[in-house]
Amino acid sequence: MKNLYLIGGTMGVGKTTVCQALKEILPNCVFLDGDWCWDADPFQVTPETKEMVIRNICFLLNSFLSCSAYENIVFGWVMDQQSILDSILTGISTDKCRVYSVSLTAERACLEERIRRDVEMGRRDPDALTRSLARIPRYKELHTIKVDTSCKSPKEIANEIVLAGKGKAWKKESE
Repeated sequence: MKNLYLIGGTMGVGKTTVCQALKEILPNCVFLDGDWCWDADPFQVTPETKEMVIRNICFLLNSFLSCSAYENIVFGWVMDQQSILDSILTGISTDKCRVYSVSLTAERACLEERIRRDVEMGRRDPDALTRSLARIPRYKELHTIKVDTSCKSPKEIANEIVLAGKGKAWKKESE
């Protein structure tokens, strides 16, 4: 039985770093960053591009799920609405895997410091903090395991995700 970890969280919360740590500790693991499926210039958010990115994500996740080389698949993306998670879950074949939906959270001060550092290093736009903070309340509404990343190393968070997921796999309502 394969494991699929869907790791969501607002910008700056540590998704990519935590997903990389998961890839290191889980056996036979592959990591897909959702941003890789929609890296365009100019970045355009339209109904068409939203549908396209979900198709891209589902295609790649299904490819990883059907590949015998991988036991663990880790996917990281903002995923701040239940409809996004639901679209992904209905677009992939989960009949032979356990799905763990996780939302990473962080204390406001910790998040502000991370984003401020990224802005100073040129990794994020100056308005990233405002956009990130605006998304925080959305994660409380999601049907996900919540994991606080404040004051923890990526490896500690990755281990917490693996432990928190034991017995909490998502299953389709029809199953």
